[in-house]
Amino acid sequence: MEPNPAGRLIGPLFAPPRQLAPYATKPEDSRGRLYREPESPTRTCYSRDRDRVIHSTAFRRLKHKTQVFVQDEGDYYRTRLTHSLEVAQIARSLARVLAIDEDLAEAIALSHDLGHTPFGHAGEEALNEAAAAFGGFDHNAHALRLVTQLEHRYASFDGLNLTWETLEGLIKHNGPLLGERVAPPIAELDAHWPLQLHSWPGLEAQVAALADDIAYVNHDIDDGLRAGLFPIAELQQAPLAGGCAHDVIQAFGELELGRFIGEVVRRLMGLLIEDLLRQTRQRIEACSADSAASVRAQRADVAGFSGEMAAEIAALKGFLFEHMYRHPRVMEPVEKAKQVVRELFATLAAEPALLPADWAAACGLPNDAVTASVVRDYIAGMTDRFALAEHAKITHTHISL
Repeated sequence: MEPNPAGRLIGPLFAPPRQLAPYATKPEDSRGRLYREPESPTRTCYSRDRDRVIHSTAFRRLKHKTQVFVQDEGDYYRTRLTHSLEVAQIARSLARVLAIDEDLAEAIALSHDLGHTPFGHAGEEALNEAAAAFGGFDHNAHALRLVTQLEHRYASFDGLNLTWETLEGLIKHNGPLLGERVAPPIAELDAHWPLQLHSWPGLEAQVAALADDIAYVNHDIDDGLRAGLFPIAELQQAPLAGGCAHDVIQAFGELELGRFIGEVVRRLMGLLIEDLLRQTRQRIEACSADSAASVRAQRADVAGFSGEMAAEIAALKGFLFEHMYRHPRVMEPVEKAKQVVRELFATLAAEPALLPADWAAACGLPNDAVTASVVRDYIAGMTDRFALAEHAKITHTHISL
């Protein structure tokens, strides 16, 4: 199927179910999809994007991709899937209050982690190092490849054929991309279908990125306490969260752990969301944002925390880095996970015949750039447990995490 030159949506759309603010990204103003296809008569283009992400293979695989802990730690801890669902819930709630498009914010939130490797950031670091001679690995660029090429659900095109606005949010949710930050897959799409990489994205994407921050500091406190990586006494000394912990103890005395965590997280999340909404509304008023285009034209982000809150969040992240992410119980499996990814890449790149037939058919010669690219995509799509099983099968060694 030929790309749609105009990029405009084809077919009628139902009106949004409620009135959107002037600065919202509106479905009827979408720049459309790369490939021409009729739109749904019952869903807006952004709700359709959300549904396509949810039904994708890459999204289902997030169920068995680690957020911080390895899968063997237990069923209570977050995976990429549960994290993405929590981010989407927060993003949608923020979008509703700000009167921006909830479906677009949710679609971006649900897709923001699609490109992550098995074993969390450890897997990404190892794959980036292993593929350094072939351009390395970038999870944002891989997410773009997934939704534009690697998902094979439709007969007429590769990928999910998402709207321009969802692709923009997926690529730029953390801000403009300039210079060395632009990975080749992003640069290639931008050359064919410009994504305004130099500008901030729409408000929906900005909200989704902030929802990510809110979700992970809260659920990492939850997971860290449940795993015993730090006790309640240490949490009381943490920036921002310490005050919430103190308030809970003052109000209720000693609680069972689950109730204590629930009360702390509820208070902390409330503080973050209230500050974000207050600050974002002030910025909207200050910059006189009266359209989605005016949001993109700003020299800084429109959605954000106050300076004081941003500093507190940074300090809380520092606490979590020291007490959780660098804890020996986390670091030991991290090193083993990196070994699995490195050895998978080296073995498969040297012997592409070990790949499944359809992947092997796409390879070039052993250890050349084409083969390395295929192997990189194959490993990036693995779940934690599949990576361990494949490593054991092709190296005849067993690594237990």
